[in-house]
Amino acid sequence: MAFQPPALLAAAPAASLPIKTVFQGEQKFEQLLKQAPRWKSLPLGDRIAAVGLALCGTPYKGSTLEIDDHIEAPSVNLNGLDCWTFFETSLAFARMLEEPSENWTPKTLLRYIEVDRYRGGKCDGSYLSRLHYLEEWILDNAERGWVANLTRSLGGHRVQHPATEMTIHWKSYRYMRANPAVRRGIEAMEERVARLPMEHIPKSDVAAIEPRLRSGDILCITTHDSGGIGTSHVGLAYRAADGQLHFMHASAPRNHGKVLVDARLSQYLHSFSSIAGIMVARPLR
Repeated sequence: MAFQPPALLAAAPAASLPIKTVFQGEQKFEQLLKQAPRWKSLPLGDRIAAVGLALCGTPYKGSTLEIDDHIEAPSVNLNGLDCWTFFETSLAFARMLEEPSENWTPKTLLRYIEVDRYRGGKCDGSYLSRLHYLEEWILDNAERGWVANLTRSLGGHRVQHPATEMTIHWKSYRYMRANPAVRRGIEAMEERVARLPMEHIPKSDVAAIEPRLRSGDILCITTHDSGGIGTSHVGLAYRAADGQLHFMHASAPRNHGKVLVDARLSQYLHSFSSIAGIMVARPLR
């Protein structure tokens, strides 16, 4: 598939946020740009993994997407990453390198973040335009041709997946605390997400399919939840020089508290009793 860069937005949202709010970590960005010329010629998956490796050591920081009380906007914070922002920043930076080097700017990076993070690839300034659940993220991005959902072809099977986390824990979300009316929309979104088809690969089957995974594949971790299976974590596949397939991710403070290359994927999954399995998305462009 030939690469087609996303079109520039025809118009700015009705309300916007200053660049210092939506983009943080200029020094880290410049460090990545210095390495970018040697990454540009790599296949997309290897390019994503190379960016991920360059981000290793970045401290874990939660709630970096909650940047305002009212306005939702694409954002990047290279000074601190959580599991979602780690994979999407690696992906967006790698995609940006398909463009001429004069376009390697914070604005372009934010454009690729928007393509990935928002339903239909468009942020309308509303909190509800964001893809909040990996179950929906993988289907939305696959439908638009940006990734391939490999879960079924790798042996995944259908599971029930209730989506209630945001409704139950609404006080943990800045936008929901500041805008009580948003809670109704989030509840409706969760009801719709719970009806979407979801498949996962049980962790007992992952060792057998590791040879079929590639560096840069996006690995969505599923966990046992009341009433079914839900998603709770995400990271990247990384095939090391020794041939083993590792899990690269932003690990929470109760574990490592930073971005790192962790154990072999199947070993990582079996180290947590709560983990049920994985979904796999492969970026196509």
